[in-house]
Amino acid sequence: MTGDYRSLPIDTVSRDRLAAQGLRFELLDTADLEAFARWSQVDARGFHGGVLTDEKLEWGHEAYGGRRTTGVWDDGPDPVATVNAWPAPMTVPGGDAILSWAISSVTVSPTHRRRGIARALLEAELRTAAALGLPTAMLTVSEATLYGRYGFAPAAYASDYRIDTRRAAWAGPEPSGTLSFLSIEEWGRAIGPLHERARRGSPGDIEVWQLRWDQLSGARGDDKDRARRTRAVGYRDEAGQLRGLALYVPGGGDEDFTQHHASIPYLCAETTDAYAALWRFVLELDLVSEVRAHLRPVDEPVRWMVRDQRGIHQTVTDHQWLRILDVRAALEARRYERDGVLELRVVDPLGFAEGSWQLDVVDGVGTVTEGGSGTVTVTVNELSAAYLGAVPSVVPELDLFHTARAPWLSVWY
Repeated sequence: MTGDYRSLPIDTVSRDRLAAQGLRFELLDTADLEAFARWSQVDARGFHGGVLTDEKLEWGHEAYGGRRTTGVWDDGPDPVATVNAWPAPMTVPGGDAILSWAISSVTVSPTHRRRGIARALLEAELRTAAALGLPTAMLTVSEATLYGRYGFAPAAYASDYRIDTRRAAWAGPEPSGTLSFLSIEEWGRAIGPLHERARRGSPGDIEVWQLRWDQLSGARGDDKDRARRTRAVGYRDEAGQLRGLALYVPGGGDEDFTQHHASIPYLCAETTDAYAALWRFVLELDLVSEVRAHLRPVDEPVRWMVRDQRGIHQTVTDHQWLRILDVRAALEARRYERDGVLELRVVDPLGFAEGSWQLDVVDGVGTVTEGGSGTVTVTVNELSAAYLGAVPSVVPELDLFHTARAPWLSVWY
């Protein structure tokens, strides 16, 4: 049914709740370019962005115009709240992918706060996802205190790294492939297919759209100086196959030319050789004393490939938030690293995942049956947090969900 997700009627519960306040909750026809432009300007304002140029509006329509786009209006042509969503493949433990309801652009105008608009938007999105038969919903958040009340929980974390290259000298493997510089255009054509192959090893990662790649590389954006300074490099294995790509942006060095820093907006590797080669390359850049890598895995292997780990400073933050809607479908979609039996009672105030369930895992494959004793009681938030493998210690029984590598989402959405 996901093929009809853009035209599925607006959620009536939230529509009626907002109508009681004189507010209109409606789907936006994204083919109406003027209406889409007004919606987009409000969305940008909600995240304190600048007024969008015609060029940026065109980019946005190209990237987001095919998504389900909704808004709330109050006696004017501009919405006072926005949200858009789409079914996106998300990698789950074991390398398979499930369609998850990706929610983005959640804004409420400061003129209309505390009127239940955010609640109406989020609950409507969850009911829409459930109606479409999707087992999970997901989002990245700018405000972490809002989404727990709707059953979401942080399920994959990300880290920023600051690496002192003088201390963190390379001590890892020496790959046998070759590195070469690429144009930004070449990088933009190659990154999508490479990421699709590589993300199968990263539970929590999703399919990425072209505008996001262009924004990361500087091919589209306002910072023209950064775009000119961005460099792209690729790694090919001994057979000549492209196995890794990285971007880096040099900066600093104004007072001491030997003290540049290099920011890494994105690094993607589908093999261990490619990973080692790209990291060694950025850590051994001449005249660079510090490497700054953003939105990386919390268990980044490069830490164990340098001589002095104390030269690496790590900041961890929540990133991929998840909400289980269909317990059976979600738990049976992933694979498990050990066998076992788990009898769960799931508490879900919104009702989607409420109930008792028994999970039997044999040879890494889970089978879920409804009912059972429900000996382990968890909230839907706790179950959602554990789903991708980042098990919260407050529920040790969910250790069955644990994965050897931490889940990771490589972009914002």
